[in-house]
Amino acid sequence: MTDEEVVENGQHCEEDLEKKWPQILAIVLACLAPLTNGLQLAWTSPFIPKITKDKEHYDISEEEASYLTIIQPIAMILTSPFSSKLCDIIGRKRTLMLITLPHTMSWILAAVATDIYTFYGSKICSGMASGIAFAALPMYIGEVSCPEVRGTWGNLFSSAIYLGEFVMAILGSYFNVEETSYICISIPILFSILFSFMPESPYFYIMKEKPDYAKTSLRFFKRKVNIDHDFMLLQNDVTRQMSESAEWIDFIKIESNRKALSAAIFLRTSQVFGGLTLFIVYIQFIFEKSGGNVSPELSSMIYTGLSFVLNIFVVIFVVDRLERKSAYICSIGPCSVILLLVSAYFYVDRYYPDTVGTSFKWVPITGMISYMIFASFGVAVIPTLMLGELFSTSVKSKAMTIMSIIFGMLSCVTYYIFHFLYFSIGLYAPFLFLGCCNAISTVLSHFLIPETKGKTLEEIQQALKNKSFNVVNRVV
Repeated sequence: MTDEEVVENGQHCEEDLEKKWPQILAIVLACLAPLTNGLQLAWTSPFIPKITKDKEHYDISEEEASYLTIIQPIAMILTSPFSSKLCDIIGRKRTLMLITLPHTMSWILAAVATDIYTFYGSKICSGMASGIAFAALPMYIGEVSCPEVRGTWGNLFSSAIYLGEFVMAILGSYFNVEETSYICISIPILFSILFSFMPESPYFYIMKEKPDYAKTSLRFFKRKVNIDHDFMLLQNDVTRQMSESAEWIDFIKIESNRKALSAAIFLRTSQVFGGLTLFIVYIQFIFEKSGGNVSPELSSMIYTGLSFVLNIFVVIFVVDRLERKSAYICSIGPCSVILLLVSAYFYVDRYYPDTVGTSFKWVPITGMISYMIFASFGVAVIPTLMLGELFSTSVKSKAMTIMSIIFGMLSCVTYYIFHFLYFSIGLYAPFLFLGCCNAISTVLSHFLIPETKGKTLEEIQQALKNKSFNVVNRVV
């Protein structure tokens, strides 16, 4: 055997090296689910103005329609505990496939809706689907991929949501509610067909003491004949993690769980209060109220299209070349400055409109595009990526429950704060609030974010148990 044919563990020949493409394929197909989540999340941006102005087909007030943005995260909060529990009972894959039913029902209800209560029902179904996606997908992606694939392609979750946002901006500009719903209903159906061919996570099979199924899953994802060494390492990792206590109180008592939960809560809180989800829901409304030189519809398409393109570029070429903490700090810091500058523009435009005139109408769209450029390689991708990395197998389902509930609650709070500050003070106030939140998060990032780049899930757990996060990588 030549030196080139010997891999690092000294056991496998070159023709039996691990393949990456099956893992990438599984992630791509799994991310058809959050593609629909992105469509549903961005639906309110173009269609709330349409259903409130169209008195011929709908008799819906702006106040009634405003609750559509809140119902979805509330439904997600209520669904998350059941979804996370199902991940440990029926598996990550089967739980994720359940998303097809609420997604399909949501589009059907939206297509036939003539009153606000049917739209409320549509958003309840959409929220249920979000609860499933945010609970099951980070687990599945984290467990079926090696560190190299997870670092690059794990961010496809975020890319799918941005693609859905961009597609909805286009559909909302050219089609009505019914036509858009019938177009979008094909995506969850396509997901259910294609993803059904993907294997379950090998972690889940080992948890359920099904070694043969776990080996079959590993053979698919690694495309290796001799899988015994990989299985032995994975079994030891899962067995050790499952031997740990898995009570709710352990998130406080056990240091590694406490560190992981603190980091996850901070990342998700700083992301939501940084404006990312808020802009998905209200971007067209913001451009409409800012009164720029470009139409709100076109501005929305430019913003959402750039969001998707940047996210894909970052996923493929950037994010796995940067350390997680450094990327997040270099992302959220400039976002703070940009949002404060946009807030200053809206303040001057409100109280000194003659000073602004028509010469500076480009500021809102330029500011939002600049925000997305910096957010794309940190704020937009790191929180979701790290959710699948931070937690031990023994507490992962409980952690996903906590994080889904927190995400839903934070979304409701930010939507309310945006409405309250806008209507009581002015458009500059929410941007001032978001900019200050980003500034605070920039400082806290130095202390709360661990480094997970290039580490296996077991190495991350060992790092969280020690004061140092420098763990020598192990080939699995």
